Amino acid sequence: MKRGWLWWGSGAVVAAAAVAWWWRPQPTPIRLAEVGRGDVLVTVVNTRAGTIKSCQRAGLSLPGGGVVEQIAVKAGERVARGDLLLTLWSDDIHADLARARAQQALGKTQREERCSEAAYYEREANRLATLLAKNLTSRTLAEQAQNLADTRRYVCQASRQQERVDEAQVAQVEARLSERRLLAPFAGVVAEVNSKLGEYMTPSPPGVAMPPVIDLIDDRCLYVSAPIDEVDAARLKVGQSARVLLDAMPGRDFAATVTRIAPYVKELEKQARTVEVEAVLTAPPTDVPLLIGYSADLEVEVTRATDVLRVAASSRADDGSVLRLEGDKLVRVVPRWGVENWNWIEVAEGLAAGDRLAAQPGQIVGEGPFSAATEQTDE
Repeated sequence: MKRGWLWWGSGAVVAAAAVAWWWRPQPTPIRLAEVGRGDVLVTVVNTRAGTIKSCQRAGLSLPGGGVVEQIAVKAGERVARGDLLLTLWSDDIHADLARARAQQALGKTQREERCSEAAYYEREANRLATLLAKNLTSRTLAEQAQNLADTRRYVCQASRQQERVDEAQVAQVEARLSERRLLAPFAGVVAEVNSKLGEYMTPSPPGVAMPPVIDLIDDRCLYVSAPIDEVDAARLKVGQSARVLLDAMPGRDFAATVTRIAPYVKELEKQARTVEVEAVLTAPPTDVPLLIGYSADLEVEVTRATDVLRVAASSRADDGSVLRLEGDKLVRVVPRWGVENWNWIEVAEGLAAGDRLAAQPGQIVGEGPFSAATEQTDE
């Protein structure tokens, strides 16, 4: 009988031990991140998509209307400054120019004739004045000769003034002729040609914008125009470094420099007021063309802390504390922080390189025991 009780007693002890082992506290798995050294970069990013633009882009047209006589370029063709792009029919102006130049030549001949006469009568007046001094001629003849010399001199001077008038008339007709010729104001690539041979080109009426005849783009100088939230605008300065990211080229970025910050805030939306910021690309891609009009994001570097102690941003709790692994326990400490961004936080003091922190302290309940795995973190 005693054996039975002993057997049952032993069984109860074993069962209680099994239950106790089953319900023992289990280690809580956590991820750890080491305190290391690196850079912490603070940037400002545009709120809406920016745009790749050209430093020079012109929609070219001629001031007057006329029939298109020649189109010297095609879309996609590169031109140099001063190259002929398009001409209008201008035979009538050429005829006016020929007449003006003929009138100029005739005026020059007449001037030479009149000035030659003036020189002759001036010599004759001098000769009679010499004879009068010797009482070899009458005073009347001498005065008539001097009066005639003065008159011819004035005629010669008028002829010289007329020469300048003739030059101005030629220049005027040449200016009218230049209005029939469209020249490239800068070197670039022709984006569009919106005209055809023989077509009548209508000039833009006052206050009504007509499509340009030729769209010319200088694609050697490119910049990004992007809207930055008004809250971040005060942190921006001309000359700050930036990088450009393109939807058309994922995984790549291009260096840029801020060149302009608009002196006003755009009020396109009441709840999203922005400041337009421009940055010139300092290293555009050379392997692929960068097209005008690409959507782009502009990331401006505001502050950079170089080679500092830093921790992953996920290691810090909302109250600024972190959980540092000491032995088999996590101890809550509150370091002093420096520069921070979405991924990294600079440690000013309170932590040392190699300290291991709970990567997500907000998900940990209790103080131990723990099973830890160090998380490898990269820039």
